Amino acid sequence: MNGEPSSLTPNVPRLPDSRFRRLCRWAIKRTGWRLVGELPNEKKLILIGAPHSSYWDGVYGLLMLQAIRLDLGVMIKREVLDGPLGPIVRWLRLIPIDRKAATNIVDQMVQRFDASDKLWLGITPEGTRKAVKQWKSGFLRIARATNVAIQPVFIDYPTKTFTLGPLVHATDDPEADMARIRAMFAGYHGKHRDA
Repeated sequence: MNGEPSSLTPNVPRLPDSRFRRLCRWAIKRTGWRLVGELPNEKKLILIGAPHSSYWDGVYGLLMLQAIRLDLGVMIKREVLDGPLGPIVRWLRLIPIDRKAATNIVDQMVQRFDASDKLWLGITPEGTRKAVKQWKSGFLRIARATNVAIQPVFIDYPTKTFTLGPLVHATDDPEADMARIRAMFAGYHGKHRDA
């Protein structure tokens, strides 16, 4: 799947076509990045991508999302809205997270899922571009609270691919879930490190 929007099934939240999105299709083909696998026909989904080791992950990822017209709400720091990228962030429909709010991030996302007919939420489980020993568990807690499946996306720079893994459903054993999900990312290589 080279950035072609025809691969979106009826339940997948999609963006309208536009000149900008056609330009993104051209750009993603020029970069050589590909999306491997089929997007599931789900109205609600939590998409996790790793390894996240560079700002370029976001550039290529956003190009791909726009190219295939996938309406994915990617969580970002609220502070980004206050900078020069604020208007672009709003236009790209990224989801600003207020990390200092009285309600925690999991509660914010559960409320957003409850209020939405269709919502795909993108999260980098590492929570940073730096190497970490433990992933943030928020995506699992959101998945359990909303009964929404998790779609792993493996970022691999040597092959320039975003590969879709099998859907994962959270269980009552978050430690086992985390170990199982992390193991799925073995063998994939980010720009600066592995998952």
